[in-house]
Amino acid sequence: MDYLVLKWLHIVSSTLLFGTGIGSAWYMLFANVSRDVRAIAVVSKYVVIADWLFTATTAVLQPLTGFYMIHLAGYPLHSKWIMWSIMLYVLAGACWLPVVWLQIRMRDLACAAARDDTPLPALYWRYFRIWVTLGVPAFAAFIVIFWLMVAKPV
Repeated sequence: MDYLVLKWLHIVSSTLLFGTGIGSAWYMLFANVSRDVRAIAVVSKYVVIADWLFTATTAVLQPLTGFYMIHLAGYPLHSKWIMWSIMLYVLAGACWLPVVWLQIRMRDLACAAARDDTPLPALYWRYFRIWVTLGVPAFAAFIVIFWLMVAKPV
């Protein structure tokens, strides 16, 4: 595959990965701040779908295109910026996997509460606090990864 096409795929998939992540987080956060059970149920339903359609697929595509570009460009795999990018990507993934599980549980709890016209249970709010706590380091990791991809510091 041509390096320019590969680089384009890498950039587009990173944009989708980060954009979906921050967009989903934004809507999920503010649906929760509203405390409107029906809004939370609807938003959480679509956040879960977006995560599977966009985040999961691009999370796989990113390392594939990244490692292939490293190979084609002849960068040493042990370069500090590459090693940091990999470690931060693993950190973000380690945060994202439990977030997916939490979002599915939160969606189910919110949909049940909306259906039954009841408030969200305390467990929902516990999951939400954990969701926020895991989102902060994942977001920070991706900000640094973007910088590393662009700057490639020596």
